[in-house]
Amino acid sequence: MPTLTFPLSRIEGHAQVVIEVQAGEVISARFEAMEFRGFEYLVQGAPAEQMPVITPRICGVCSTAHHVAAVKALEDAYGITPPPLALTIRELLLLGQIIQNQATSVFIFTMPDRLGVASIFQIADRSESEQDRAVIATRALQVRKAGTDLITTAGGQFIHPVKAVVGGVTSGVRAEAAEAMRAELAEVLPVACELFDYYWEMSLAMGKRIGTWGDDAPACYLAAVADCRPNYYGDVIRVMCPDGAVHDIFPAREFRSYLTLQESETSYAGQTNYGGEVLRANSLARINMARRMGTSRADEYMAHFHDAFGQPAHAIMLFDLARGIELVYALERAMEILAQPLDHEDTDIPYTPCDGEGYGLVEAPRGPLIHHYRIEDGLIAQAEFISRPSITRWRSSGHCA
Repeated sequence: MPTLTFPLSRIEGHAQVVIEVQAGEVISARFEAMEFRGFEYLVQGAPAEQMPVITPRICGVCSTAHHVAAVKALEDAYGITPPPLALTIRELLLLGQIIQNQATSVFIFTMPDRLGVASIFQIADRSESEQDRAVIATRALQVRKAGTDLITTAGGQFIHPVKAVVGGVTSGVRAEAAEAMRAELAEVLPVACELFDYYWEMSLAMGKRIGTWGDDAPACYLAAVADCRPNYYGDVIRVMCPDGAVHDIFPAREFRSYLTLQESETSYAGQTNYGGEVLRANSLARINMARRMGTSRADEYMAHFHDAFGQPAHAIMLFDLARGIELVYALERAMEILAQPLDHEDTDIPYTPCDGEGYGLVEAPRGPLIHHYRIEDGLIAQAEFISRPSITRWRSSGHCA
C-alpha cells in the first residue's frame, strides 16, 4: 500500500501529512507533528517568577502570547490585579503580535497559493504584464514590520518581550514613542487594506478555479473573545456550536470540565473535542463569535464577510479572510490606544509571592492559550501549556499551524 508523505513548510513549526492509498483510493490521512519539545518537564524546579522570561522560548512566533500568559498565571496564583494602564499596554503588546502574525500568515504564507507561485518573493520574476505585483512582497514586509515594531514598543523587544511583569508592566510608553508608532501604523493601514482587498479578490478567484472553499462541514468554535469585540487578553473561554449559539462560557481553570483532550498515537500534537464534536479555534472562530470588531474598516470587512459566507461560516479557506479582518482591526485598535496617554500613572503594583496554583489565559493568533502552574516553595512543581484545539500540548509539540 503506497504511502505519500507531504512535509509542511509554510507553517510555524515542523509537521507533515501522511496519506495511505490503496487501489487509487485514500485509506487514511493523518497530520503529524514530529518534534518532542518537553517544556512542561524543562521548567520543573525553575523559580516561578522566571516563567515570563523562560516560556517565550516555547515559540518564536507566539512568544508574546506565552510571555503574557505566564504573567497572568502567576498573578492568578498570587491573587493580584495589575493597574489599568498595565492592562492597556499588555493589550497593545498582543495587538502587535496579531499584526505581525496575520501579515505573515496571509501575505507571506498563503498569498503564493493565490498567485500560483511557490514563494511571495518569486512574484517579481513573473511576466511583464504582472510586474506591478512585484511590490506585494515589499508591502507585505512593511505591514509585518509594523507589528514587530509595535511589539518592541509595548514589550521592550520583539523576540521574547520582557516588559510584562507580575503586577503590571515595567514602564509606560512615552508620548514621543507612542506618536511615532501611531504614525507608522497610520501609514501602514491603507497598505494593509489594499493588500487584503487584492488577497480577497484572488481568494475568490482561487475558490472558483478549484471549485471549493475547502471543508465546510459544520463545527464548533472555541475562543476567548468578548461579547461584542475581540479580546485577545482573554477573560473566559466561549464555545459556539454549529447553530451559531454560544453554548458554554467558562474560565481557563475549568477547561477540563468542558473539553476532551486526547493524545494521538501518530503525532506529538494532541486533539480536543467538545462533546464529541469537531472543535476549531483561530481567526475564523473569533470572527464567527464576535458581533462586531469595533473599528470602522474592520467592521466593514466583517459585515461583507458575513453577508457573503454567513455566520457562523465554516469553509476552511475562510480562515485566511478572517485573519485579514483581524489584521485590519489590530492596526486600527492599536492606533486608538496609542492616541491615549500611556505614561501618566503607575504601571505596576507591589506583591508578595506565595505558593499555590494559577491559570493564565490569552487569545494567541491560533486560539486560546492557557498556562497552568502549581508552585511549591517558590518553584514550579508542575506546569501545563494548553494551546488551541489541535489542542497542542507544548510538552509534546512545537507545531503552530
